[in-house]
Amino acid sequence: MSLARVVASGGGLGWLPGAPGTWASLTSVLAGAGLLALSPWALAAGAVAATLGGLWAITSEGVGGDDPGWVVIDEVAGQWITMLALPRPAPLWLLAAFLVFRTLDIAKPGPIGWADRRHDAVGVMADDVIAGAVGAALLLGARVAHM
Repeated sequence: MSLARVVASGGGLGWLPGAPGTWASLTSVLAGAGLLALSPWALAAGAVAATLGGLWAITSEGVGGDDPGWVVIDEVAGQWITMLALPRPAPLWLLAAFLVFRTLDIAKPGPIGWADRRHDAVGVMADDVIAGAVGAALLLGARVAHM
């Protein structure tokens, strides 16, 4: 198996049965919580690395057309981008980040759906990156309202 395929599959998470995108997001919440506990900058660096590494891997694997289920590095990147809005890795905030991101990723409203309809490597990554940014904005709004 090529390095690009390992990266695109989120280290093999994409081969889990059932709902690999959900498994990847859930695993990413746990890993992202560790990064966030180290520093928000560590989580930001992870999100950038997952985004750029994912784009490289997806392009290298020639993924285009429909987003294949085994490609989950986009969920890793999007989940970590959503988590950038968290003040700390508190359990309820982690659950909220997971639920908000997965809802946006599945429903694909507005620009998320537009990116998904590109049917190319950029679209595969972009829909989850945009979902992550929208999710982060929603969580920031919730934090401000909660203050």
